[in-house]
Amino acid sequence: MKKLIALLLCLTLVFGLVACTTQTPANEPSDTQTTEPADTQKEPADTQTTEPADAKAFKVGVILVHDQNSGYDMAHIEGVKAAQAALGLSDDQIVYKYNIPEDEKCYDTAIDLVEQGCSIIFSDSFGHASYMMQAAREVPEVFFVACTGDTAALQGLDNVANMFPYTFQSRYVSGVVAGMKLKELMDAGTVTDPYVGYVGAYPYAEVVSGYTAFFLGIRSIVPDAHMDVQYTNSWYDPTAEAEAANALMSKGCVIIGQHADSTGAPSAVQAAQDAGKVVYSVGYNIDMISVAPTAALTSSQNNWGALYTPVIEKAMKGEAIPVDLALGYADDAVMISKLGESCAAGTQEAIDAVIAALKDGSLEVFDCSTFTVNGEHPTTFTALDTDGDFEPDTGEAITDGIFHESTLRSAPYFAMRIDGITELNANG
Repeated sequence: MKKLIALLLCLTLVFGLVACTTQTPANEPSDTQTTEPADTQKEPADTQTTEPADAKAFKVGVILVHDQNSGYDMAHIEGVKAAQAALGLSDDQIVYKYNIPEDEKCYDTAIDLVEQGCSIIFSDSFGHASYMMQAAREVPEVFFVACTGDTAALQGLDNVANMFPYTFQSRYVSGVVAGMKLKELMDAGTVTDPYVGYVGAYPYAEVVSGYTAFFLGIRSIVPDAHMDVQYTNSWYDPTAEAEAANALMSKGCVIIGQHADSTGAPSAVQAAQDAGKVVYSVGYNIDMISVAPTAALTSSQNNWGALYTPVIEKAMKGEAIPVDLALGYADDAVMISKLGESCAAGTQEAIDAVIAALKDGSLEVFDCSTFTVNGEHPTTFTALDTDGDFEPDTGEAITDGIFHESTLRSAPYFAMRIDGITELNANG
């Protein structure tokens, strides 16, 4: 029934919707999605074009896995609002859909947004991607963008794209902040073991890439640092995140980083610090000083407006849209929050130098000479799955001794487990 509705809508929405040409995308299929046979897949194009839209009729749909209470989703909302302001869109031209799980509900929501006249539809969670592809196949006149997905490169669809910021860069910078504090504590004799903890959502490449970059930032200051990762198996669970932070602190971790979407971990760290423990927090998505005024050092953040604005603008103007859009410090797409009062002296100067080096390309986060895997510096890594079997089969990520993250696809694909980091419960 929904397919019939979608087809009828295609006839009535032609003059208000974006029509697309020239692209070929790739997908990591789910059980609910049918993929293109391997022999019919096309080589991926870098961009695809759209036809100009009627500015007054143009509407944007936004599918969020949680709501404003999640730092990650709030960052997306702020990014959309930044694009709205920059492009002069009215409130009734933006339609938000909150708390949409990574299941068939996402497809239903996408079709509902089509029915409401949306010309371009975004989703903000990796698990949404397959359902976005399902809707895109049925409604080719509407453009679909899956943020954090890797589905838009080899599917042969003309109306899909992926986008994601270089989160690994801001993770690295936040790691330098943590490393400066760790060194201060060790120089003072307050801490003797450079032991760091990290609260992670899932053992996915996106999380692995981020925690590895964070760790490498720390090790650029404290080479002997080591880190444990505790998974919550949820993107947003304040209780589980607090429990994971407490478990890590009970083992002796003195700094707790995170790739999870609530304030649970920083709040737990602040409580432990208030009780006399020497421990500090590095957050994600939002400034955590409000919940951890003396424990929070900084947070790794994404400026989603730097991605939403050009994509929406290109769709409105009928210009080419990148199939995979990934931007970093050079385009102000990533950042860290203001430094907390507990940061070590000299931290601002240290991160200013690091950010400048990231911008001019003289610093590469995943320089393979700075880490080992099973005692060896890696020289090769196949990054992409193009045949849907969940095993990488193409795409060399390492060239000239550098692992090039988010260049073959916008979504992170760094999945190596480097020496010095231990995953405590990677299997759930």
